[in-house]
Amino acid sequence: MGVEAYKDLLSSIGVDVEKHAKMMNAGLESYKKQFLTQPNRPKAMEYFDWFMSEIQGQRIAEINELREQKKPAVGTFCIFVPEEIIVGAGGACYGLCGGSPATIPDAESELPRNICPLIKSAHGFKLQRTCAYTQSSDFIYGETTCEAKKKTWEILNKHHPVHVMNIPHMKREKDLKMWEEEIAEFKEHIERVIGRELKLSEMIEGTKIINEKRKALQRLDRLRGFDSEVVPISGKDALFVVQMGFLDDPVRYTKKVNELCDELDERVKNRVSVFEKDTPRLMVLGTPFAPPNWKLHTAVETTGGAIINEESCIGHRYFKDNVDLDGVEDEKTLMQRLMKRYSSVDCACFTPNTPRIDKIIKMFKERKADGVIYYTLSFCHTYNVESHLVVEALEKEGIPSLIIESDYSAEDVGQIKTRVEAFLESLTFKKKAKKFKGIK
Repeated sequence: MGVEAYKDLLSSIGVDVEKHAKMMNAGLESYKKQFLTQPNRPKAMEYFDWFMSEIQGQRIAEINELREQKKPAVGTFCIFVPEEIIVGAGGACYGLCGGSPATIPDAESELPRNICPLIKSAHGFKLQRTCAYTQSSDFIYGETTCEAKKKTWEILNKHHPVHVMNIPHMKREKDLKMWEEEIAEFKEHIERVIGRELKLSEMIEGTKIINEKRKALQRLDRLRGFDSEVVPISGKDALFVVQMGFLDDPVRYTKKVNELCDELDERVKNRVSVFEKDTPRLMVLGTPFAPPNWKLHTAVETTGGAIINEESCIGHRYFKDNVDLDGVEDEKTLMQRLMKRYSSVDCACFTPNTPRIDKIIKMFKERKADGVIYYTLSFCHTYNVESHLVVEALEKEGIPSLIIESDYSAEDVGQIKTRVEAFLESLTFKKKAKKFKGIK
């Protein structure tokens, strides 16, 4: 039905319906041009195409129905949110709008120009009242992963309730103990929202649901990147599937991802690839891709390359680890297990962060990739600075890399495509030279 059928609902939660409709129509047109024109797409992508059409329609209605039942609706910008607790309470945990340049001018009325475009875009969506997810949230989950976010929460809290979780930037014993306390406090905050105590059984059930969701995404990751000759789904489609995992109902989503994986499994067995043989296979590292930020993937895959993995928060970093529930019989143990799982996330905010570098090299070798693109958003100092250490380690391993820093505007699309094209040509030359050497 789309957003047109939900005008009354959107108006009731404070959405600027006219502006919202214009943005949604533009977003849908962009999606059609970039996604539906791709050749040989898996049939199971039809569900995700449908979800895009209902992304701020039916899904918003579902979230607000939960709120009417006194179940929590929590918006977030970060994967450190313990979504298991929210889902255990019967609620919805979802990512907020933050990948469009259209809202940034409004945000700059309160925020400086020289900070991350994701933060500005998300803040602008709130000021414009054009994100139905933000308007549907009982509160927004904030965290302390970077300086810009920490201070933005204080300003955003003037416009919408924000709960900030203090994420330590080191992983010493005392830091992890504090982190466990923060998760317990988050659970107490959810209890205040729903007006009752959460049962251990509910939180365990919520954890099982999210574990299954992550298992499905782990399966997708293996199918798209582990066969060196067959890429059964485009990187752009796979990215979109992961992006929708931050918005969709987790049980329904898990089912649909597994259905997609069943089809991809058959494609791999039957050697059905969406790219020609010997297409350079790339991993993308760095900052997250909030929809509709598909700029890099479009540039790569319309220039002769294939993206087989994203090492980012909207990617491998999100789904690589599950919560160990073996032997959990009390709340204290569950809080410890949640903390252990979330502290394994190798965000660039941590120091030292050598596990991330080790993981990247391991992933590259496992997937038999040809090169990596280190992608960072402008003014994202944590990932921009850490790129030096990552690229240094890649060079020691003889792994080709390209660093791209960008924002959400379309101004550098041509430049990015030119740089990607040159990088792909160098990778193709190396592959041909390696083959020639082997024959000789």
